[in-house]
Amino acid sequence: MDRDELAAFLRDRRERIGPAEVGLPAGPRRRTPGLRREEVAQLAFISTEYYTRLEQARGPRPSREVLSGLVRALRLTDAERDHLHHLAGAPPAPPPGPPREVRQSILDLLSRLPGTAAIVTSAIGEVLAWNDLAAALMEDFSALSRRDRNLIRRVFLDSHQGGLYGVSDAAAFARDSAQRLRAASARYPDSPEVTGLVAELLAGSDEFARLWEAYEVSVLPTLAKTFHHPVVGPLTVNCDVLHVPDRDQRLVLYTATPGSPSEEALRLLSVVGTQRMDV
Repeated sequence: MDRDELAAFLRDRRERIGPAEVGLPAGPRRRTPGLRREEVAQLAFISTEYYTRLEQARGPRPSREVLSGLVRALRLTDAERDHLHHLAGAPPAPPPGPPREVRQSILDLLSRLPGTAAIVTSAIGEVLAWNDLAAALMEDFSALSRRDRNLIRRVFLDSHQGGLYGVSDAAAFARDSAQRLRAASARYPDSPEVTGLVAELLAGSDEFARLWEAYEVSVLPTLAKTFHHPVVGPLTVNCDVLHVPDRDQRLVLYTATPGSPSEEALRLLSVVGTQRMDV
């Protein structure tokens, strides 16, 4: 526990927060910027004396419950929360499960990519967000349950539409998916969602069981793949993946080479959308 750094960090974050940000009246007479010590203590459900001792580098090592209260009271970000835990000599516990909430800026980005099919996936392969072109290229994810939007479950357990939209690299995707899921299971060891998905795949897929027992975690990037679309036929796209580290998510972008027949096919899909022209 680094008492001096912990004290300085708490004091700095306390002085950065205005009363209105935590639902307290500003009041006409405030001699210090930000919140008062007693206000932080109240919000964290600890005594003012105890909090004062922490800011004066005289307090004992705070428990995880106290640290959680301070995180809440001081409105700390995830990175600041982890830093607080390290300063207190209590490394943060693993997150309970893969984050599912997609940052608003990423959602806004999806809508600003008219010529790109884009999806956001969780650490365990669930499609969390998508744009219209991705729905036209792959399927209308809004019509699926959350369970059915998991690409890893689909590639191993669902033979519908060739398993995974008729993509040319289904075997490589399956291998990479098993590797990503093994890495995610190490990051979220106590998540019922993760352990349940692994158990389901082990019971339902011999291929997954074989890949799982290989204990591989090194994932190679996929640079291009071909979708066999039921309306526009085969189209080859470049595949680029951008990581969103604070959410443990992946933004997957599918683009076609300019001037190629695949670009024309994507352009047609952007007009057709998810409606079926072959019916």
